[in-house]
Amino acid sequence: MSVGREPGQGKYARSERERRWLVPSVPAAAGRPRRITDRYLLGTSLRLRRVEDATAVAYKLGQKVRAVPDEPSLVLVTNLYLTEAEYRRLAVLPAAVLDKTRWLVPYRGATLAVDEFGGPLRGLVLAETEDALTDLPPWLGREVTSEDRYSGAALAGAGRVPEDRR
Repeated sequence: MSVGREPGQGKYARSERERRWLVPSVPAAAGRPRRITDRYLLGTSLRLRRVEDATAVAYKLGQKVRAVPDEPSLVLVTNLYLTEAEYRRLAVLPAAVLDKTRWLVPYRGATLAVDEFGGPLRGLVLAETEDALTDLPPWLGREVTSEDRYSGAALAGAGRVPEDRR
């Protein structure tokens, strides 16, 4: 029985328009790093996330649903913050895991998140932003927003860097 809502709907879901680019390396203007472990729970649209910086650790359970099936840049996002105990309880579920280091990079009033991947994805660096940039930083490479293989869930499931990443 449904209560009339689909995933990504309701007052707690927010829309996010995201763009993504390949980047040769982390830019010099990058701030302090955050270590992120994403666990994409198999068979679901749920992501369990652990974020750690020099001073704190945060745990989240999120869901990303495309607003339009053929438009990967527009997603509806719902997040819940968890306690460490709640995170540990959910972390035993089967998942595809993605490890990365994230830097926030300011650029002309906008902020780009630059992710450097570890493990089998070592060597892959992606930048993303939700800001509407008209003047792009010169250090960005090819835009891969519409290429599903560069989404977090796809990268976690693939376990290797896409062949044409440059």
